[in-house]
Amino acid sequence: MAKTEIEVKKSGAAQKPGPAEGQGMNVWNAFRTEMDRLFDRFGSGFRMTPWRGMFGAEPVFRSEASFGIAVPAVDVTEDATAYKISAEVPGITEKDVEVNVSGDMLTFKGEKSEMKEQKEKNYHMSERSYGAFERSFRLPDGVDRDKISADFAKGVLTITLPKTAEAQKATKKIEVKPAS
Repeated sequence: MAKTEIEVKKSGAAQKPGPAEGQGMNVWNAFRTEMDRLFDRFGSGFRMTPWRGMFGAEPVFRSEASFGIAVPAVDVTEDATAYKISAEVPGITEKDVEVNVSGDMLTFKGEKSEMKEQKEKNYHMSERSYGAFERSFRLPDGVDRDKISADFAKGVLTITLPKTAEAQKATKKIEVKPAS
C-alpha cells in the first residue's frame, strides 16, 4: 500500500497557549495513560490478562471518561533532523484525518463512521458504529513550521516535524568521569 500525503493546515501566529486552554488536563491524561500501562505490564508479568483486555480485544482507542474523547496510541521519536509522531488509526482513511498547526500547537483529529445492515429471511441486523479522536502536542522549539508534513499508510499516520538548521547544529559531548 502506498503512502498518501495529508495536507497540514496552518493558522495563527506562533504563541504559547496558557493553562486556561487545556494545559493542565494534558498532565492528568498523561498520568492516567501511564497508570493504565503500568497495570497492564503488572498483570502480564504474572500471566494474567491485561486489565484493559479482560473483556475481549484491547481497544485501539482508549476513551477518556471525563470528556468522552478517544485517544490513539502514538510513538514520538527524534533524530538529528526531525521529530516524528506516528499514530495508529486503523480503519480510517487519509480522507478522515485532519492535521492542523495553530501557534505552537499541532493537532490531529479524525472520525470513523460505519453502518452494516443485513437482511435475511428470519432476521434483520443493523449495526452502527462511530468513533472520533483528537490529539494535540505542543511544538518544541526549533521546528520548521513551514515544512511540517503528514503521511498516511496502512492505518498509521506519520507526522514529520523537521528541525531548523540552527536546531540541527552538532551537540557537544560531555565526558563522564568516575567520582574520586
